[in-house]
Amino acid sequence: MTKKADREKTEKRENKSTLTLVNGVSQPPLIDEDSVKRYKAKRKGLPTVDEFTEGILKGNLTILSKAITLIESSLPAHTEVAQQILEKCIPYSGNSLRIGITGVPGVGKSSFIESLGLKLVHDFHKLAVLAIDPSSERSRGSIMGDKTRMEELSSHANAFIRPSPSAGSLGGVARKTRETIILCEAAGYDTIFVETVGVGQSETAVHSMVDFFLLLMLAGAGDELQGIKRGIMEMADAIAITKADGENIARAERARAEFSNALHLFPPSDSGWIPRVLTCSSRTGEGIDEIWDSILEYTGLVKSNGYFESNRKDQSCYWMYETINQTLRDSFYNDTRIKKLLQHYEKLVTAGEISPFAPAKALLEKYFNRRFIKLNYRR
Repeated sequence: MTKKADREKTEKRENKSTLTLVNGVSQPPLIDEDSVKRYKAKRKGLPTVDEFTEGILKGNLTILSKAITLIESSLPAHTEVAQQILEKCIPYSGNSLRIGITGVPGVGKSSFIESLGLKLVHDFHKLAVLAIDPSSERSRGSIMGDKTRMEELSSHANAFIRPSPSAGSLGGVARKTRETIILCEAAGYDTIFVETVGVGQSETAVHSMVDFFLLLMLAGAGDELQGIKRGIMEMADAIAITKADGENIARAERARAEFSNALHLFPPSDSGWIPRVLTCSSRTGEGIDEIWDSILEYTGLVKSNGYFESNRKDQSCYWMYETINQTLRDSFYNDTRIKKLLQHYEKLVTAGEISPFAPAKALLEKYFNRRFIKLNYRR
């Protein structure tokens, strides 16, 4: 084929292309300039620590969300930046009322939080809702449905809702939630709700980071459905019987009386507060004001008798030790040599050739001996 014939064939193919210009029709640009700008902005990297801090203190939600993402990241570089941001924000934190809210799935936590939250934001409070969401142990996926369940609250300018997946280490997620509280307080949020799954160990972790712990219960659900252990009831500063409306009002009142009698069997709390049992309906709004009034009354009591401040100091020490434990655990299991030895010892243990205790001791000795050698070498 001659060069001329080849060129004519190419021209015909181009003429058939849908990308050719048509007279009278304006063609879109071949390059999306906005996309290019966004890409270039993304390539510029993260804001500096000072830019993060300044944005958080100004209440910039975009910057706040990015800072929380850094806290939740497991990348060492992100962790280092997140800790620097936290250190700069700590002097501006501690001025909120932290409230833990728990209850079994189906009790109406999201509806309750939206109902109480709307009351607070309409009263000119700034509310942050931090939710530790239920997650799949297989896929490590999370429902992350709080923003869709709290449509009205999530769209309010004075509300910030942030779900966090609980897959993996609960202690790690809870510690990150504790750090997120500091950032939200620095951003000007005066009320923090920490919502937990309500079906396990997460209640203890949440109780150790809040000032007031509210337990939501259903009327007439039975002990099997409630799934609430005695320990959780002992932690509660108040119990709210939800869905107390329509035909359920009588059952809610009976449940209130029963739980009130049960609370009298527990030893008195260190705060000097006598826990209350109240009823409420997120649908009608009945009882929501009374619950908030009880929270304020509790806060006034514990601030006047010194328990509020001493409890926060105890919580700070608790999280210091928890952070040490979590960091040691992560460092141990991420050690390359330990990973290889673990696989070797696991085969021997499962085969019944050795007891589980001997390899555990050997692994710890090897790990700490190696750490000691590294420390001496650095000196």
